Amino acid sequence: MDGTLGAGGHAQGILQASAPDGLLLGLDVDPQALQLARQRLAPFASRSFILHASYITLREQIQALGWPLVDGVLLDLGLSSMQLDTPERGFSFQADAPLDMRFDPDNPLTAAHLVNSLSEKELADILYTYGEERRAYQVARAILAARPLHTTGQLAAVVAQVTGSGRPGMHPATRAFQALRIAVNHELESLEQVLPQALAALAPGGRLAVISFHSLEDRLVKQFFRRESRDCVCPPRQPICTCGHKASLIEITRQPLFPTEAEVQQNPRARSARLRVAEVIKVNIPE
Repeated sequence: MDGTLGAGGHAQGILQASAPDGLLLGLDVDPQALQLARQRLAPFASRSFILHASYITLREQIQALGWPLVDGVLLDLGLSSMQLDTPERGFSFQADAPLDMRFDPDNPLTAAHLVNSLSEKELADILYTYGEERRAYQVARAILAARPLHTTGQLAAVVAQVTGSGRPGMHPATRAFQALRIAVNHELESLEQVLPQALAALAPGGRLAVISFHSLEDRLVKQFFRRESRDCVCPPRQPICTCGHKASLIEITRQPLFPTEAEVQQNPRARSARLRVAEVIKVNIPE
């Protein structure tokens, strides 16, 4: 199950490696991505099932196909190059485009709505929590003073006035754009929902692989893997275990794997990627 199908690159590799019998379910909420994926995966049409759906419906989609369990789940989180390279989607500060930032065009919430309707505190909380922006309140105050803001260029200019030039190689509006995108698409909440579903959907020996691109995502994955690889999750000072928790996975990558220099040279946007993999040793599907 590829829960973040995108343009289908990972799915293509999985289908090639699992020939001749491997089946793949690919989910994505982005119609543009699905169109590209269907074209790329056309040679595997008999073995691939491509759906316009969020990965938080993973268990529902697997059950609808009649699959009892799956052998692998892949989640490649965050923003795709295709989305970033489409200016009208509003993800990039490199072009002046509408403040959109939605993965799913059916999502009623846009970045423009957040920027132009939230209070200073609400905006600052988003910027600090999801973007780890140290000047969150100053940025939020500047946004309120400049409202209404309608384009990515307008927002980037306001943020840059507060944050300055930023660190080398990083646009001063990077953190703010990340924070708004995460908030618009409920990315961290969705990740928290899908991880236990993925674990429950995997057969013994099956693997869960998650590629994240910033510390917020990676921290959630790390904490989930650590918890589910332990037999007891009681407080450390508690002398007797009362939780009854049993380990259901083994961490294959105790530390995340990072791209090699060659991979970064080939794809500079992979520089912040980190991969964690866990293998299921026990499946406990709740009723």
